[in-house]
Amino acid sequence: MLMMVCWRERLEYFLKRTEKGLIVSIQASKGEPFYGVKYAEAFAKAAKIGGAVGIRTNGVLYIKAVKKTVDLPVIGIYKKLYKGFEVYITPTKEEAEKIALAGTDIIGIDATLRKRPRGTSLEKLIKYIKYELNTPVLADVSTIDEAIQAWRYGADIVATTLSGYTEYTKHKLNGPDFELVECIVKKISVPVIAEGRFWTHEDFKKALELGAHAVVVGTAITRPHLIIKKIVEGHVY
Repeated sequence: MLMMVCWRERLEYFLKRTEKGLIVSIQASKGEPFYGVKYAEAFAKAAKIGGAVGIRTNGVLYIKAVKKTVDLPVIGIYKKLYKGFEVYITPTKEEAEKIALAGTDIIGIDATLRKRPRGTSLEKLIKYIKYELNTPVLADVSTIDEAIQAWRYGADIVATTLSGYTEYTKHKLNGPDFELVECIVKKISVPVIAEGRFWTHEDFKKALELGAHAVVVGTAITRPHLIIKKIVEGHVY
């Protein structure tokens, strides 16, 4: 059963712990060198030692592993592909329930304008997570319109995670989308988390100066094979 703690208390705890800090994303895919629970635990420990304020991770096993390893707040997601749909970050109630039961502090969902599987309504999914699973919602978006919509539907936090990764924003793949961070901060009244292609301290600092609550960094920390490739080939991921 879910712990009977109000989603507002969970949100307050998360925001207090993560303000102006670095959140490390641990999401290795099957087939990558650091895929597996033991590596998630190792990266979580490294994140804690290095001064990170939170973890973002994917799936029940990783969430449980991180929660037992460090005392950092966790943004949990559940990636699942449904045939014929592009949305795969916690796409339906089923995935949301699984990671809520795993103990995540926040549930991250795809909040883009794209069609969702099983006829899922974004507004109903947000309300289900908050009021039935009793867990705050972080909305991953790619545009300002998506951010405003998610905010109006009740999302507690909005993140720029998907800028560059939707068909209509793929032209933005060259570095962090600072413009979107700044625009969302000005347009909505909930905290904004900057995520997507952040690589350096300068990137981190700029996002905070633009008003981001916190910054998520993943590949630049937890995917050494891509860090090596970037150094060798000069590519930005």
